[in-house]
Amino acid sequence: MSSIALAEELRQRRDWQAAYDAYAALPDRTGAVIEGRAESAWWLGLMGESIRLYAEAHRLHVELGDGEAAVRTAVLLSIHTRLVGEPAQSAGWVSRANRLLEDLPESAAHGYPLYLGTAGLTGSDLDAAYASAKRLQDLGTRYDDATLVALGVFFEGRIRIKQARVAEGLALLDEAMLAALSDELSPLWTGAIYCGLMDACNELRDLRRATEWTEATRRWTEPLPLASLFPGVCRVHRAQVLQSKGDWAGAEAEALGACEDMVGIDVFAVADAYYEVGEVRRVRGDLAGAEQAYRQAHDHGRDPQPGIALLRLAEGRCADAVASVAAAIAGSGGSRLERAPLYAAQAEIALAHGDLELAERSAAEVGQTAALFESAGLAAEGHRCTGAVQLAGGRVMEALASLRMAFNEWTRLEVPYEAARTRMLLARAYAACGDVDAADREDAAARACFERLGVLAPETRGTAPAGLTAREVEVIRLLASGKSNREISEVLVLSPKTVARHLSNIFAKTGSATRTAATAYAYDNGLMGRTTHP
Repeated sequence: MSSIALAEELRQRRDWQAAYDAYAALPDRTGAVIEGRAESAWWLGLMGESIRLYAEAHRLHVELGDGEAAVRTAVLLSIHTRLVGEPAQSAGWVSRANRLLEDLPESAAHGYPLYLGTAGLTGSDLDAAYASAKRLQDLGTRYDDATLVALGVFFEGRIRIKQARVAEGLALLDEAMLAALSDELSPLWTGAIYCGLMDACNELRDLRRATEWTEATRRWTEPLPLASLFPGVCRVHRAQVLQSKGDWAGAEAEALGACEDMVGIDVFAVADAYYEVGEVRRVRGDLAGAEQAYRQAHDHGRDPQPGIALLRLAEGRCADAVASVAAAIAGSGGSRLERAPLYAAQAEIALAHGDLELAERSAAEVGQTAALFESAGLAAEGHRCTGAVQLAGGRVMEALASLRMAFNEWTRLEVPYEAARTRMLLARAYAACGDVDAADREDAAARACFERLGVLAPETRGTAPAGLTAREVEVIRLLASGKSNREISEVLVLSPKTVARHLSNIFAKTGSATRTAATAYAYDNGLMGRTTHP
């Protein structure tokens, strides 16, 4: 067997280190040899070297007049430069690929730049994206390219979901994923389809499908180097699955591993991994650790919402939480499905802030989105939000019905933490209607679940001292910073009478007779973020 044939065989077997070494040892420096070495370097996580080699291979393909190979390398360079956080270079390579195609007769090569264009259209023009997806399938069928067919089916599925034709869309995504895992496609495109499928599962909160496909993909990635793209991406998704099951330690370990493995390989995966770390830490009550992780997610390009708004709520900074989630919703350019978690967070925050009308509107948006997109996970969230609003409004019997539906759905989906959170609301609803025994049962079951999961009950996590409410914490902080009653009322948009009532409650709860004593209490008990006076 010749040296070049051996290198090709090693590449086909996906023995990337051996293939890399074999290509490096070849005396020939043809475009095909350099491209083989570039692919091997990419799978070894050597992103900078891979991009340099692909660019060299592209130059040689152009010089030799091999237009299809030049287009192929330009598309790969567009993908890889985007992953490492170079969007301008990525756009430049797309433009070059499309310009090269102008001089080529139609072939399968025309499909790959189309893949990049279709991805962009799914967020802006679904009709154009659908036409592009069908074009991908047509090119794949006519030129016997299984990858283009699978990519077209994948995009058609994503588009159908965005059009609220969810059952049809999920069936298409499952079909594309089966093709991807059957070894009909190159591993790059298998991974791309998996990532898109998991995005859809997360938007729909389809936890069972996410669990199944993540496990299947984990097995597929086992032979790949750990410090390469798709094992790291799979770790992020596995962290999300583990979190839904209540395995906080496992979820954090997977996410932190992805943060470490993906540096310099995929900036988006790093950002998502840090956000997942923040979510785990927030739920476990490590608020400082959550803050740090959310900031790192933001530094890597991800908006850390709704987690950061819920963190502010957990810290007792209710007004900040209200402003944070409102700004996130106003600035969101995503679809209705993508905005649903923001509205769920807004419902929870608005209730804590005492804005029942806003909470009701937000809960209704979550429920309507769940119904439109046939999402069991969102339906559970919507029922819980609605039940919490009904309970706060004194509609206890309606609340019991909504909360029971939410609990049943969370239980069916095997999401124990969310089921326990719902049980805490059920306990309050039963207590409100006088069924003390039922209230005690729900409360005990919820607390047993929290203990088993190793987390604090939500109402005890980050609880302010002396039983101060979130609003009272805001008032005492402003008082301690030297604000007058009038200034406090202006900052919090409250009437002076309401501020006076809050201060009366604060003095009674903290045992303070004067504003000076209340200020000292705020600092001594860490309500100002430090325990020493300025």
